[in-house]
Amino acid sequence: MRQEIIQTLIWIFIIAVLLNYPWELAQGPLYVGMETYNTGVLWHCFVASLGDGVMVLLIVAVGRVFFGRWDWFERPRVGEYLLMLTTGSVFAVVVEIVAVHILGRWQYTVRMPTLPGLAIGMVPVAQMLILPPLIFRIAVKIYSKPRRRLEKFTLDHR
Repeated sequence: MRQEIIQTLIWIFIIAVLLNYPWELAQGPLYVGMETYNTGVLWHCFVASLGDGVMVLLIVAVGRVFFGRWDWFERPRVGEYLLMLTTGSVFAVVVEIVAVHILGRWQYTVRMPTLPGLAIGMVPVAQMLILPPLIFRIAVKIYSKPRRRLEKFTLDHR
């Protein structure tokens, strides 16, 4: 069981990085210094997608604490989706506030739509609202097929 959890988390992380990387590339021109693509921008977006992958794993961990099980996202209902959306938006808002207003790690171009009152980008917040449910859905599709085949094999050969 523990190995299955670790494999699931690895799949979730890989899928999260793969889906977040193009999002990071697409929103790159909304940040100062990233308006044109070069190797530095490509690398920066890759590193950011690794951080996004960690955030998605943190959403899994919050769900584990809240629902008491690791597989809470496999058949999400309203409560599970609310947790994904709430946790993802809180993480994104905190990261943007800290990075933009406290640490000054990045700045937005005038093209970045911002959330009124918070002066943080809407696009990175939307990223953590839209992608995690999709990531979990894809992960479940990928890792449940081998598991179903194994269960069928086990049942057929008893």
